[in-house]
Amino acid sequence: MASTAVQSQIYRSLPETERAEAVAERILKGIALGLLKVGERLPSEAALSDMFGVGLLTLREALAGLREQGIVETRRGRSGGTFVVRQPSPQTDVIREWFLSTSVSEIRDIGDEHIAIAAATVRLACERAVPHDFDRLHDLAEALVLAGTPEERAPADARFHFELAVAAQSPRLTAAEMRLQEETVQLLWSPLGVPPDPEAAAAEHLELVQAVAQDQPETAQKLVHAHIKRNIFRLIDTKLTLSYTANSQSGQ
Repeated sequence: MASTAVQSQIYRSLPETERAEAVAERILKGIALGLLKVGERLPSEAALSDMFGVGLLTLREALAGLREQGIVETRRGRSGGTFVVRQPSPQTDVIREWFLSTSVSEIRDIGDEHIAIAAATVRLACERAVPHDFDRLHDLAEALVLAGTPEERAPADARFHFELAVAAQSPRLTAAEMRLQEETVQLLWSPLGVPPDPEAAAAEHLELVQAVAQDQPETAQKLVHAHIKRNIFRLIDTKLTLSYTANSQSGQ
């Protein structure tokens, strides 16, 4: 079951202008980022309606749409409820279009923001994290190696960074980290480019956990800066490769 901190980000109240599509999108993003796992039961309809700040009819419309996609299913009985049954597949066409329409400077700017958020996160995590946070982060770092496919690695990667922000005990930094992971993690592990090596990425995560556990904020900030910078270089490399291919094909 997702922790209270995770639930507070996934199920936070929506603006009044957003309706069933926004509810479904929020749940889909939670699954794609590994914050909601396959087999996990969602809160009750009444609880979801209250947390999202929407009516029951709107909530049920959102869940119906997710059922049609085969993402969730609703079971009856004492142990029933709505369960996550499938992780959404990355949309390769959408990812390719993002790379082609996004400039190198825009990608670099995303990296600048992510580094700033992550640096503040690890500094606060050094101050505020407790022993069980370190055990959890260690397990999440190792989960990246155990993930067998890019579709599984993306949420494993995102979950580590999100839970690191949770350990910093800053809801605003946690929300910012979630937004950045939504924006980048599927791109990073996309088959369109050369994704990170899972063992190397996990090793970087474990180094980061060690620095935070030993209350070494400067070391942790240097490690997270290098980690994100390498990821941004990969995104830029993918963008340049796809742009070159697209320009070559259009010139034929």
